[in-house]
Amino acid sequence: MTLTAPGRDRDRGRAPGGRPPSRYPSGRRLLLSTDHKRIGLLVLGTSLALLFLLGVLALLMRAQLARPESGFLDSAVYNQFFTIHGSGMIYLVMTPFAIGLGVYLVPLQVGAPNIALPRTTLLGYWLYATGAVIMLAGFATPHGAHAAGWFSYPPLADGRYSPGPGSDMWVAGVFLSTAGVILMGWAVLWTALRKRAEGMTMLRMPLFSWSMVATCLMVIGAFPALLAALVLLGIGRADPSVFDSNLWIIGYQHLFWFYGHPVVYVMFFPYLAAVGEVLATFARRPFFGFRLTVLSLLVFAGLSMSVWGHHMFTTGQATNDYYSLTSIALLVPAGIEYFAMLGTILGGALVFRPPMLFALAFIPQFLIGGLTGIMVGTPVIDYQAHDSYFVVAHLHYVLFAGSAFGLFAAFYFWFPKVTGAMLDDRLSHVHFWLLVAGTNLTFLPMFFLGLQGMSRRIVSYAEFDGFGTLNLLASIGAGLLAVAMLVFVYNVWTSLRWPRPAGDDPWQGQTLEWATSSPPPRLNYTPEHPLPPITSYAPLYDLRRTEDGRAH
Repeated sequence: MTLTAPGRDRDRGRAPGGRPPSRYPSGRRLLLSTDHKRIGLLVLGTSLALLFLLGVLALLMRAQLARPESGFLDSAVYNQFFTIHGSGMIYLVMTPFAIGLGVYLVPLQVGAPNIALPRTTLLGYWLYATGAVIMLAGFATPHGAHAAGWFSYPPLADGRYSPGPGSDMWVAGVFLSTAGVILMGWAVLWTALRKRAEGMTMLRMPLFSWSMVATCLMVIGAFPALLAALVLLGIGRADPSVFDSNLWIIGYQHLFWFYGHPVVYVMFFPYLAAVGEVLATFARRPFFGFRLTVLSLLVFAGLSMSVWGHHMFTTGQATNDYYSLTSIALLVPAGIEYFAMLGTILGGALVFRPPMLFALAFIPQFLIGGLTGIMVGTPVIDYQAHDSYFVVAHLHYVLFAGSAFGLFAAFYFWFPKVTGAMLDDRLSHVHFWLLVAGTNLTFLPMFFLGLQGMSRRIVSYAEFDGFGTLNLLASIGAGLLAVAMLVFVYNVWTSLRWPRPAGDDPWQGQTLEWATSSPPPRLNYTPEHPLPPITSYAPLYDLRRTEDGRAH
């Protein structure tokens, strides 16, 4: 369907009632569709909406911490905001958004007409969405929402110390949303393994699809441990005497962190691969070291399930030497991936469009998160930094300064394909620079706060603690992040309200999804937009080179 550009006659093509025909499916068709693209949009849209809601909670927490002895929030409300912000960002935003990208893109990238197990995928979305509603509904209960932190260690999270239905709803909500992610991950994995188009061998799959294979293997291998931990916590809430024994307290931690470390890479691999595809596209060359990068992703996924004990150094129950060694071993596949990205940049003719800016910012910012992760993965440093704001800074450099920039690189890159409309470059640049400034102004001071002794979960501090200036800077940075997100929302809204046609391939993409129309049709490829010959992991790049050779 032809898009109407701003300033043109918007009355053409109006329905008899005077309203223009909608380019988007009705609510009922969208909510019940088994088309992978619509399910993917449901997941992505839900997680983005939750991102903004949970970001508001973060702003309120930063307002509380902006000055010493602030009374903006009382401790009970602060702890609820703290818990739901952290839980929501991990269980409801970053992880589901990564899987949602796979639901939407993997069938397109492998040349399939739809995702494998589409009804299972739709069920997975509804489990995830139901879990999100249940978790957030805890705020409406008499005791308020859950307040024991996103990992909810017992005995703090058992029925004695966290009474009330809000905590029970948190357990149920996380269980349902995690079960939904497992179902969607299984469908994405099965699609990549069994529904590839003719000519697409495993090593001809694009980097993003390979990242989803590694990601979904971790989802299937590690996420059931979280379900087991939640069952144990639910039993402990019904009978708190269960956690009178250290066996079950430490056992819960082992189960949780067996999930808790791989989930970091579930929230990283798809965004890393999206950045890789953006870099290759805007460097006008194939991704450097493709096969070695694919191997590193698979090795990384395997190693990720061998390092969970480095979150438990201070319990005295982990074999510290072993977990420190496996943590440092992660440097090898991570180094391969970073040098592959740098090699792609250095060997190309760079084009600096908005997706490329976010991809370039991803590299140094996630590097800070990764290197500080190696630091706290060393027992001698972890004993000093444990439960301090240094760990808070590390976590946010991984999940926001790193993965969120990958998320936005992916969003700006595939938005024209999903909607058929272009985002405004000027507003995109404003969003980018505000996000870079706000991110580093918010999270960089937290490293120094941790080194000065500020503990995590703190709700207030005294003037003489000396934390005021750095906390004020972090709160100002959070305000910049809020402004950046408002610019982003305005850009998306205006682009959908008055769309500028993007065409089928506005970026000169390299993978199969750029060969079909924007937005893609129901079964992805049609006689008007057929699959091109698949000769490598970048078939459209190969096709352009062949056509250029014929022209000369």
